[in-house]
Amino acid sequence: MNKTGRSQLALGIILILIGGWFLLNQTMPEFRDFFEPYTQWPVNMLLIGAGILVIGLATGSPSLAVPAAIVTGIGGIFYYQETTGNYESWSYMWALIPGFVGVGVILQGLLGENTGYNLKRGLNLMVISAVLFLVFAAFLGGWNILGEFGPAVLLILLGLWVLGSGLYRSYRKKEE
Repeated sequence: MNKTGRSQLALGIILILIGGWFLLNQTMPEFRDFFEPYTQWPVNMLLIGAGILVIGLATGSPSLAVPAAIVTGIGGIFYYQETTGNYESWSYMWALIPGFVGVGVILQGLLGENTGYNLKRGLNLMVISAVLFLVFAAFLGGWNILGEFGPAVLLILLGLWVLGSGLYRSYRKKEE
């Protein structure tokens, strides 16, 4: 089956499943009661992200891993904020979004699309995101996120990334 046929088959199955979900939700109160905790805000964002990933896998489109990771990651942030009531954390939590893109790029590479390049690019995005998150959390979170060791931990993590990046480059040049 060609790519267009697979995409059409996957879309048809997904539409049938969603229609069945809506039908069962309207006709069976037990079904609705069972799934109610999973369809409430913000858990539904996690499910939407997983659905995007499944659609990408079913249609043979590894690039859909990136939006799936972004939606799931933002859903995770909202879930954390909903459960803890710590809505002020958004002042530094936004810095995790490039890391979600990195996770998606890594998944895209693992699913077969330009694997080596995507793994390297995804890891770089995750490291940049982690450093941004720690810096903003340390300053805007009142230095509480890493305790009194915050600045030292940030410098060590940044140094490890610079060291690892340099070693990777020198090893790669030696290979060529």
